[in-house]
Amino acid sequence: MLLLELLTILLFILFMFPFFMVVLNSAKTSKEIIFNAIAWPSTWKQLGTNVSLIFNNATVDYLGAFADSISITVISLLVIALCSSMAAWVLVRNKTWWSTFLFMAFVSAMVIPFQVLMYPLVRWMRVSGDFIHLRLLGTIPGIVFAYLGFGSPLSIFIFHGFIKNIPLEIEESATIDGCPRSKIFFKIVFPLLQPIIVTVLILNGIWIWNDYLLPLLVLGSNGKVQTIPIAVTAFAGAYLKQWDLILTSTLIAMLPIIVLYIFAQRYIIKGMVEGSIK
Repeated sequence: MLLLELLTILLFILFMFPFFMVVLNSAKTSKEIIFNAIAWPSTWKQLGTNVSLIFNNATVDYLGAFADSISITVISLLVIALCSSMAAWVLVRNKTWWSTFLFMAFVSAMVIPFQVLMYPLVRWMRVSGDFIHLRLLGTIPGIVFAYLGFGSPLSIFIFHGFIKNIPLEIEESATIDGCPRSKIFFKIVFPLLQPIIVTVLILNGIWIWNDYLLPLLVLGSNGKVQTIPIAVTAFAGAYLKQWDLILTSTLIAMLPIIVLYIFAQRYIIKGMVEGSIK
């Protein structure tokens, strides 16, 4: 038991060390970071100075990127949670060969490497946007649509396992009382999905908030719409890397998702366990 506790403490220190280094070096100048990255900051007031430099930077609209990240994350999570839960409910309640085939197709999509889809995704979004006369590349609707596609397989898989545990008799009773299928889902099934919805929101929210490659492909590095990871890279030029601003902006980007995880972590295990019961 003592050995396991020591191992747990060691793993905690190991995983928290990068975060500690980000906090430590966010209160330094770039020169101090280069000369001694593990030294204690000479003054913590430098952290406030770095934050001011970031939000008042003439070349990087960090505040705008922060707002864009919030908009993209919130809209994507709402769309993923709503569409995935409805799709999983239909797949569970309609026990036919095509529902099984579609569910297996969603599950199979989780094992496809993203790198395989990078070039076809950009080309498909460009062609589809021209066809429907709606710009997808470089816009918030386009990136939300992409996140819906990549986030749905895992979300549907999680919702599918949870919905199977909801007694069918509840829905049959509502049907006998004359309740339409839309109200059955939104008034009866959807409220019962609260634990698993929180789990899906957190898992996808962490991924969407920290994602770099997909926004880079869809939005571009110099587009009007930017996310925080793209904005952070703007502080690293070809010949000059502003390590003080890079680390401070990274710290600011981590805070919202850390706060969200702290307040909702108990729902993750609860939702995953309940959704895994067959």
